[in-house]
Formats: sequence, C-alpha cells, structure tokens
Amino acid sequence: MTVAPPSQSPTPTEGMPLVAPAYPPVPELAPFVGSGRPPKLPRRRLGRYASAMFVLVLSAALAAGALRVRDGLQPQMPLEFLPVVIYAPIRLDGALVLGASRDWHVNRDTPLSVGFPVPVELTAYCLKGLTRRDHYVREGIIASDPKVFPLGHYLEVYVGKSYYGRFLIDDTGGVIKGNKLDIWTPTCREARIFGRVRGTAVLVPKPRGAAADTVTTGRLGGIKTG
Repeated sequence: MTVAPPSQSPTPTEGMPLVAPAYPPVPELAPFVGSGRPPKLPRRRLGRYASAMFVLVLSAALAAGALRVRDGLQPQMPLEFLPVVIYAPIRLDGALVLGASRDWHVNRDTPLSVGFPVPVELTAYCLKGLTRRDHYVREGIIASDPKVFPLGHYLEVYVGKSYYGRFLIDDTGGVIKGNKLDIWTPTCREARIFGRVRGTAVLVPKPRGAAADTVTTGRLGGIKTG
C-alpha cells in the first residue's frame, strides 16, 4: 500500500499580482458644521390638562374684560395713600401732677367729685353708740362734713406712702368741717396717740359685687400686711 504525499498549496510565482479581499463600500459623511456643543433636546409640550386649564383661564379673563367694556366700567385704579409719619414716643424724666390746693374746701357749696384727690386733716375719735345714719360704730367708719363728703359714700385715705384703706362716710361731728376727717377707733388711747395728721383722701364708688365684710377696709394707722 502506498501513501500519497501531502498536498501543498500553490505558491505565487514571482511576477503575479496580489488580489485584495472585497469589502462593502463606506458611505461618505457630511462635513460637521457647528460650535462643538451637544445638540439641544426638544422642548416638552404641555399636557392636555395644562393646556385645557390655560385655555380656560384665558377665556375667563377675556370674558371678564368684555363684560367690563360692555358695562362701561373703567379698570380699577390703584389705591393711593398719603404718607404716614410715625413719631417716636417722647421720654420724660419726670412729670409734676398738680392736685388740689390746701384751701380747696373754702366756700365750697358742692360735694366732692369721685376720683379727685384732695388734701385733708385726719383725727380719730372713740365714741360709742350710733352714727349719724343710725348704725353702730365700728372700724372702717369715718366722720366728715356732709357738705363736702356726702354721707353713705366711700373714701380712700392715704398718709404719705401708707394706705389707710377704704372708709364708709357714716358719721358727722360738730367740729368736723371742710377738709377735716375723723376716723373711728375702738380705744381712746389710740385716738390720743394718733393726734392730727395730714393726708390725702379720694372719693371712690362702691365696688360692685364685693362682699359686705370687704367693702370697708380702713384702719387707723393703715392696713397691716403680712
């Protein structure tokens, strides 16, 4: 058995031209003309709902304008205000309040007004029994001149910076005239020690809704606190 020798591919001989493989033709690209920036994306259009709302608002505005023109209405003018000048508060170091003079009661033919402070002379008495208005004497009772301080009214008394309280004008006295006031006290010793004191009195209205035991709080020597 004989073996055939392997076949050998023919080798090109010298002088023969080489043939290149065939490729599909490459299309020619158009020359790029621009600034080198990437192209802009297309704008998004409004949706149906947004478009419908825009048309509705525009229609309402046009209809309102047409009605105003038909009715002869003029467009509203803007409101104009005068300029406002704001002044800062004036700060005062002190103020002097002038009250009644010491002879305010002389030749007075009308009772004192409520809320008007007046200078007075204060004394004290310790008589027992009934007052001018047929009430038993007690603390918080004061005697006055009814022509100046009317009976049945309430009076607040101050001596310096001390508040003596609220008194009921319920009694009178033979020597209690003009701006003199006489405060009732349970003991005559307290009345003698108190002597004669200058103070300020203010006629006040009766407190509304106050309990009976809180209407008169006046005490000789002032209200004790603490």
